[in-house]
Amino acid sequence: MVGDALDRSSLLRAVDGLAADAVVHELTALRAAPTRHRGMVPTDRLREVGTANLLAAAESLGAARFITQSIILGYGYRDHGDRVLTEDDPFGQPQGDGCDPHLAAMRSTEQQAFTAPVGIALRYGMFYGGDPAEKRALLARRRLAVSRGGLLGWIHHDDAAAATVAALASVRDNIVDDRPASWADLFTAMAAAYGTPAPPRLPAWLFRLAAPYVATFAIDTSMRVSNAKAEQELGWKPAYPSYVEGLTPSA
Repeated sequence: MVGDALDRSSLLRAVDGLAADAVVHELTALRAAPTRHRGMVPTDRLREVGTANLLAAAESLGAARFITQSIILGYGYRDHGDRVLTEDDPFGQPQGDGCDPHLAAMRSTEQQAFTAPVGIALRYGMFYGGDPAEKRALLARRRLAVSRGGLLGWIHHDDAAAATVAALASVRDNIVDDRPASWADLFTAMAAAYGTPAPPRLPAWLFRLAAPYVATFAIDTSMRVSNAKAEQELGWKPAYPSYVEGLTPSA
């Protein structure tokens, strides 16, 4: 069925008389990575208001289990050094810049989810692999730029989907692969796998000017994130241990 997650009355009417065991919150307003902070405003609202409305729907449905989409960027858009981050590290803490509304929204969706009888948060890494035709076209036209930057946790779309199903029995997990990689490394490897020209490499100052929000994680963020808890508790392992395997032709 189709409902408006930002209109609680409409949403509750849509689920009236129905029942479910779980509600999985994967709402996003993103069609592509937003280049500027204002592009995150609709998704921030879905994480705050949409989560509250879906929790009301879950109660109406009798769904005790509530899973929300989160993201490892909630650990902070900064250089975390060489220490491996786990689920016990501070999450969604303000850092005094334009990222604070996004961090607050990530924290909000998790804290709200944990008010459910069984609340679950999946802290996904950065997705890749689910839109090869679109990315191939961008790379072929040299419309996807890179710059020297730090490391991020990545996850193939198929592995993220498998972990989401497995997480119906979990509480809070990092869903990343085994090998952090920079924005530049991944998209350069993607161009090679797709047979397109390498992405243009911009100096950091120009990248920040063209895409200030993307720069906060593609350049300024460096994090090594552990997936050990998800592997131990869910019996889940990424089918693609890194982007190298994830970008092979069979993937």
